[in-house]
Amino acid sequence: MTTRRTRPATRPPEGTPAPAELARQARAVLADAVRIARWAAVERGPGSARSLPEARQRAAAALDLTPDEVRAGWDRARLAGLIEMHGETARPGWRLRAWDRDDMAVLRGWVALFDAWSLAHPAAEELVPTGVAEVVEAVPQVLSLLQLSAGPVPKPALLDLLQQRVAELREERCELPAPDGLAAPEPAVEDVPVSVLLDWALDGLASVGALTLDRGQATLTPLGNWAVWVKLEQICVAAQSPAGNIEQSAEDMLRGCARLTPGPARAEYRAWLAARTVAGAVAELLAVARGEDALLRGLAFEALRVVGAPAEPEVRAAAAEPSLRPYALLWLAEYEGADPEEAAEILTREEATWLWVDTAAAVADHGEPQLLLRHLDSAVQGTVPALIEEVRAGGHPRTVQVLVALAAAHPDPALAKAVRRAAFQVHTGGV
Repeated sequence: MTTRRTRPATRPPEGTPAPAELARQARAVLADAVRIARWAAVERGPGSARSLPEARQRAAAALDLTPDEVRAGWDRARLAGLIEMHGETARPGWRLRAWDRDDMAVLRGWVALFDAWSLAHPAAEELVPTGVAEVVEAVPQVLSLLQLSAGPVPKPALLDLLQQRVAELREERCELPAPDGLAAPEPAVEDVPVSVLLDWALDGLASVGALTLDRGQATLTPLGNWAVWVKLEQICVAAQSPAGNIEQSAEDMLRGCARLTPGPARAEYRAWLAARTVAGAVAELLAVARGEDALLRGLAFEALRVVGAPAEPEVRAAAAEPSLRPYALLWLAEYEGADPEEAAEILTREEATWLWVDTAAAVADHGEPQLLLRHLDSAVQGTVPALIEEVRAGGHPRTVQVLVALAAAHPDPALAKAVRRAAFQVHTGGV
């Protein structure tokens, strides 16, 4: 069987460390976040702390960290997908379980933190939001200059580029009408020097391990250099070959099929199912679907479609579980003869929105930015502002990561700003 692989358009910059070394560096950056996430996973029992201040104090004592270090590590753990919030309960994310064995899961977790650097290192209250948003939007050009320079770049050169880019953004903002549902952009703010905002941005990027600062110069770290290259080339890491999936667990089989087109993937599902009892296979697929990886959840239900009628009782029972309900209802509708393109109409608006976020999480974790933008077309709300409002109310544990990824990918400055604001509000409103 032929394996389809996604290959980069160009080779990584000369001197880029191997993925294993990059993952080692990413693990070092997120070491405190991992320690806190693992502590939180153990402390979920009946004797756990009931308030955030108490939890921070207990974590600080247990891990020999200050409360501020615990607060910062907790935020990083959430942004990197190591912790997911389900209501008021923190649960380990799938990346935490894969942390010691899956280098790509580690790198994707670090990239999620890199994308959310402005949330991990919030701007001071005295910095005007308009200026902060402009700098966040202009930072990719600063990072590109750092990568092209392949070495230290003096801050004056970065400041000159940032000032030019901010001026361009302000000019573009004055020329563009406000999108439907959004207020007109605030006037450009001149009283906060761009140099102050540059210092904030460089400190934020340094705090997540993307660059180093020394004697008035900034230099991309190997991690930062690799991340910028990934963003510029829109590289999607290839999944493992599907060869030999018949002997793999359901999770490994689904991961192996992630890059196949539907036809070959169904052939793999049939071969894997043929080697197992129906009851055992269905139970194993549903166990994977209950995990935190949204891509595998969707693929598990695709495999259950191949099972057909024998899976119906278990899928019907799964519809009672909130995280599986939209997938199970669609499966049952198609099983009962509904047109696949019309089956989504059976979902409530809340269920459809939850499914949209879950699917967006899969795209953000495993796909390219343009796929996330195209995914916007499938939202039932019809406009980005309406989608943001309902996504915020939906309570999906991956809401912050999805909004951050969407803001990073969206080409419209005003909409990207609104999405970033929503991500920040959801993030700060949580535990």
